[in-house]
Amino acid sequence: MRWADMGLKNCDICVIGAGMAGLACATRLAEAGLLITVIDKGRGPGGRMAARRTEIAGETVSFDHGAQYFTARDPEFHAAVKGWEEMGVVAHWNAAGEDAFVGTPGMNGPIRTMAQSLDVHWNTRAETITREGDAWKVEAGETTLIAKTVLVAVPAEQTHSLLGDVASEFGDIASQAKSAPCWAVMAGFDERLDIEHDALRDAGAHISWAARNSAKPGRTGEEAWVLHAGPARSRELIDLPKDEVAAILLADFFAQTGTKPAEPVHLEAHRWLYAMAEAVKGEAARYDAQKRLGIAGDYLHSPRVEGAWLSGVALAERVLAPG
Repeated sequence: MRWADMGLKNCDICVIGAGMAGLACATRLAEAGLLITVIDKGRGPGGRMAARRTEIAGETVSFDHGAQYFTARDPEFHAAVKGWEEMGVVAHWNAAGEDAFVGTPGMNGPIRTMAQSLDVHWNTRAETITREGDAWKVEAGETTLIAKTVLVAVPAEQTHSLLGDVASEFGDIASQAKSAPCWAVMAGFDERLDIEHDALRDAGAHISWAARNSAKPGRTGEEAWVLHAGPARSRELIDLPKDEVAAILLADFFAQTGTKPAEPVHLEAHRWLYAMAEAVKGEAARYDAQKRLGIAGDYLHSPRVEGAWLSGVALAERVLAPG
């Protein structure tokens, strides 16, 4: 069914991407009274702040297999985080640092909260954007949306693919950002591993980050770990089957920590092709008022959750600026 059949075809602004940048942008615009429709190819809230739920020994366990935590240093973002904390959707996690926060009960906590107050359509992948008179036509599978303004808040590589033909200047900007891949492994055990710390970092190693996911605030599960392979190791394994990668990286983890190998009761891997982008120099967001087209994302500010939020808000402010 087309959205037109449901009375959803036309809107003031279409935001493509319901990650932190897109939802921060849409929230600010909705607060200003504009009609916003957000579309996202994902099945639900999260993006790179995703949390994956699974059953282990009859218990539902949530793994943060994307971003592990975030910090808040900018005053405006810190105020937003304080509000989320008061709502109970983020909490401090000192294992990652005194200024570290995590979403609760999963990393997608604040994403889910923002999405609830907006018109967000999941499982809707934007495939093409074309001019339709004085508006834009967004084709997303069987869905067609007509919007006066389109704002793109997806990873740089996807932005380049989407806008290359209709806004080469934005496509060129996005092409300057190069993202590193990351294989993530989610491992559950029936007993606690003999590892003292809940968070381990080693930027140059095969496993650059490991976290006892079950130790984060609001989590369940006896012993659940998330492992992130470093960029070099991820590239080595980039095209291997998920099951094979999961076994390889778990062996890397045990070897790296010197821990006696244990048989997991749950083991799976997820490949992030666009895990960490190098920031493009320049403005935190780009907007063409004549075309009514804009872009936002962490690759325009800084490769952090905070950078994505600040970029999204900056784009909203550009849209709302008079003249």
